[in-house]
Amino acid sequence: MSELRYDGRVAVVTGAGHGLGRRHALELAARGAKVVVNDLGGDRSGSGASAGPAQEVADEIKKSGGEAVANPGNVATPEGAESIVQTALDAFGKIDILINNAGILRDRSFKNMTPDEWDAVIAVHLRGSFLVSSAAWPHLRENGYGRIVNTSSPAGLFGNFGQANYATAKMGLVGFTKTLAHEGVKYDIKANAIAPVAWTRMTEDLLPADFADRLGVEQVTPLVAYLVHESTQDSGEVYTVGGGRIAKIFVTEGPGYGQNETLSVEDVRDNWAAINADAPMTVHNNAMEQMGPLIRQLGS
Repeated sequence: MSELRYDGRVAVVTGAGHGLGRRHALELAARGAKVVVNDLGGDRSGSGASAGPAQEVADEIKKSGGEAVANPGNVATPEGAESIVQTALDAFGKIDILINNAGILRDRSFKNMTPDEWDAVIAVHLRGSFLVSSAAWPHLRENGYGRIVNTSSPAGLFGNFGQANYATAKMGLVGFTKTLAHEGVKYDIKANAIAPVAWTRMTEDLLPADFADRLGVEQVTPLVAYLVHESTQDSGEVYTVGGGRIAKIFVTEGPGYGQNETLSVEDVRDNWAAINADAPMTVHNNAMEQMGPLIRQLGS
């Protein structure tokens, strides 16, 4: 089988100064992509800023014979997001690939979480992915091509103690991804999301130290690189990945219960088992499909 290459493609990777983003940027560059390495350069809580991390990764790529430029813009501001995409246009003339990877952590139990801690995490993960995607979207549409990967999390899909802010942002990215997939069909723009499990500075307090070697970032990047390749036609999907394992995450619906008469509280109580039945499951491709059983019931 031939090697997957990205020659002639321009990729933007946010949060690429460390961890997963760095690995994504290095891999794409090694396979021929021209890369914009974005990183604000703060700590994992989002405090501080430095152009150093992004520049170091860009220099590493160039030292290996690749093409890269650094951008220390803040994904959480419209100006920062626009500057990231503009850097790609100025340096390489276009943008083909966007990997929304930038993120911070401000973990705290919900009873102690402050509005500032909530807003800061939502701003980077969810708003940041929106802003950079929004800046890139007109160019992807105009070129009739694009590949986007958003970085969700198992915490978003299933919840996690002390991460109400983070989990909310990460689940929001699932809906964001699925909507981009629908709106990108006409323009060959594919959007997918990953829910990675990897040992990084973001997760070192959450994952057992014994797993550090087995959960390296290099176990996540191959999926990301595949999803942003021009041959990939899947879109609107979510994949969990880590430690050498990849699996598709499905949003499913059970058979449920319905009646044509107006439901009462007692109807809910008396049919609770049917409402909670988990088989057979149905996977819907869009919101209208999900409403299909209800529409059919109303028409009967």
